[in-house]
This record gives sequence, C-alpha cells and structure tokens, in this order.
Amino acid sequence: MSERLSRRRYVAGTGAALALGTLAGCSGGGDGDSGGTDGEDGSDGGSEAEALDDVPSAIDEYLSDARLYDGTILDYTGEDEVTVRVGAGDVGFAFDPPAIRVDAGTTVVWEWTGQGGAHNVESAEDSAAEFNSGSSVSAEGTTFEQTFESAGVQLYYCLPHQASGMLGGIDVVEA
Repeated sequence: MSERLSRRRYVAGTGAALALGTLAGCSGGGDGDSGGTDGEDGSDGGSEAEALDDVPSAIDEYLSDARLYDGTILDYTGEDEVTVRVGAGDVGFAFDPPAIRVDAGTTVVWEWTGQGGAHNVESAEDSAAEFNSGSSVSAEGTTFEQTFESAGVQLYYCLPHQASGMLGGIDVVEA
C-alpha cells in the first residue's frame, strides 16, 4: 500500500481534526455557535447546521476535488434562506459551505467575500436546474440568489476557478 495520502483522505482527516477542535472549544461555555461555517471574518454560512455523512453520490463524486469539501453535507432543512460564501478558504477559491441540503422552496444566497479575485456561480451540466450569476465579479457583498422549487441535485462551480476546485453542491429535498 502506498504511504502517500490521497487528497480525499487528507481532507477528511483534516476536517475531522478541525471538528474535534471545534467540539473541544464548545465545552468551555461560549455562545453556543457551532463554528462549523465560520469564516475568517467571523461570519457564518447561515444558521447552525448539522454535518451529515449521507451525501448523495452525485454530489460526493462531483466534489471529490473541491476545496473545503470534507465528505459531509450541512443540513439546512427547515430554513427559508441559506447563505453560501463565495471566495472562501485560504486563497479565496472555495464555496463555504461546499455541500448543503435544503428543502424545496428554499432560497440559496451566494455572497461574495471579496477574496480570491472575480467569481461567478454557474450550474453544472448534471444539475437539476439551470442558474447563472452572470459575469465574474470580485466586489465584497455582491449577492446572487436562486430559489430551488423542486427536489433534485444541484451542482455548480465558479467558471474562472473551476479547475482550482471551486465547486459546490446542493441536495434539494421535498419538505
């Protein structure tokens, strides 16, 4: 067996270590925030969400090389609106969170961090719906929103940084 770690194993291990660190930090009181989607600026990707490992295979395969993807999906079912940060991660080439689960009828709002250059949001070929934020922009605070009315797997990317792993997935389920 090779002693080299696969990228997926490394990311999963790193994610597990970070999760343990977050859980350890929760035992000391604090404000009860899970910290799971906290960004460098202290904002989070929306309400607290549970990380689940029952990621649909289409999303798991699509995100296998995505930045920040640790093999889990954040469950935001029951929320009317969920925010995904655009330009997250150490170099700003990630969506945070990269994988989410929402109910049909939920609006997903992508919000630009101003990091990593100009970004956009485009649905991938195998996505259940077509959506596109338009030209790439870099301005912090820019938003794009899409309401997903029907259940299905939504796959998306940032066109300028797709090859760098700026990919995302949404599992839209019936409420």
